[in-house]
Amino acid sequence: MRSRLYEAEHEDFRGSVRAFLDKHVAPFHDDWERAGIVPRELWTAAGEQGLLGIGMEERFGGGGVRDFRWSCVLIEELARIGASGVGFGLHDDVVGPYLRDLATEVQKQRWLPGFCSGELITAIAMTEPAAGSDLQGIQTTARRDGDGWVLNGSKTFITNGINADLVIVVARTATDVPASRGLSLLVVERGMAGFTRGRNLDKVGLKAQDTAELFFDDVRVPDANLLGVRDQGFSHLMQNLPQERLHIAVSAVASAETVLALTVEYVTTRTAFGRPIGQFQHSRFVLAELQSEVTIARTFVDECVRQLDSGDLTATDAAMAKWWTTELQNKVADRCLQLHGGYGYMSEYRVSKAWRDARVQSIYGGTNEIMKEIVGRSMGL
Repeated sequence: MRSRLYEAEHEDFRGSVRAFLDKHVAPFHDDWERAGIVPRELWTAAGEQGLLGIGMEERFGGGGVRDFRWSCVLIEELARIGASGVGFGLHDDVVGPYLRDLATEVQKQRWLPGFCSGELITAIAMTEPAAGSDLQGIQTTARRDGDGWVLNGSKTFITNGINADLVIVVARTATDVPASRGLSLLVVERGMAGFTRGRNLDKVGLKAQDTAELFFDDVRVPDANLLGVRDQGFSHLMQNLPQERLHIAVSAVASAETVLALTVEYVTTRTAFGRPIGQFQHSRFVLAELQSEVTIARTFVDECVRQLDSGDLTATDAAMAKWWTTELQNKVADRCLQLHGGYGYMSEYRVSKAWRDARVQSIYGGTNEIMKEIVGRSMGL
C-alpha cells in the first residue's frame, strides 16, 4: 500500500535532505558513535541547508510553514541511514513548539535566529533521577528571589545535554498546590553560574547521541527566561507531548521499514542448504507478517500526522501510535536479527545497531506502560 501522505514539494525536499545526509552524516556517523557525540559543525551546516526551524517564522530564519510532514521527511531520511545520534528531531519537534508558541516577542528575537541557524542547540529537561514518566513527581525547585528565580535540582537522560546552549527546565515553583500544578518552564542558558553538566551517559544504543546529567546549584534565572505562564508548566507539557510522541512513532515506523528492507536483501543473498534462506517457508512467513504489520502501522501513523496538522490529534491517539509502533520496531529488529543468524549479532551489520537503538523507544517520551494507561483511561477504565 503506497503512502499518500506527501506531496511533490515534500519529495523534492527529501532529495535535498538525502543529499545533505549522504555528504555530511553517513560517512562520519560511525566515528561519532565512538566519540559519543555529534560535532556542533553539523548543526550549523544543517541550519545553512534550511533543515532546522522549518516551522519557525521566516523573519527568524525559519521555513515559515507549520506542516509536520517536513519533519517527517527528515526523520525518515535519518532512519534510512541509521543516523540515530543526530538530535535535530528533539530540537525541532520537541523543543521547537514550546519556543514558537510560548515565547514572548523579546524571547523569540533572542533565541529563534540561533535556533534556526544551528548556532543555538536546545534541549528540554523533564526527567529526574526519581521522576521519569511521572511528571508530577518532579523535585527540581525554583524559588522566587527578587526579579527572578533560584533554581536547584538535577535532571538525567537529557538528549542534546552536552551540546545544548539552551535548556528548557521543568521546575516546581509552587509547593502549596496539588502536584499537577505549580510547575513552570525556565530557560537555562549555557554559562549561567551554577549550571553544570555531568557525564555523557554510556547507553546501550544511540551511541552518537549526547545524553547527559544536568545539575542546577543556586542558578539564578531571570524573569525574562520564564517560558509561558507561571505555575502552568504541566498544562504546557500536556499540550506538546502528543507531537513528541508522534515524532517517536514516525521514527519507529521508518526504522522498522529500513531494517526490514535490509533483511529482505540479506535473505535473498545468504544461502543455507543450497538455496537462499529467504526461500524457506519460515523466513517468508516471518517477513510476510512483519511487512503486513509495518504497513498497517504506517497507515495509522500517516493519519496521525494529518490529524496533527489539522489540529485534531488527541493525546490518546498519539499514545496509541507511540506504544504500538515502538513495540513493533523492537519486534521487527529482533526478528530481523534472528534471520541474520550469527552475523546479526556482529556490530558490523546494521541490523545489530538497529536492534540496540530500538530498545529505548518504548521507554522515553513516556514509557509504553504509561501510554496504555492514557488509552485505558480514555475508555473510562
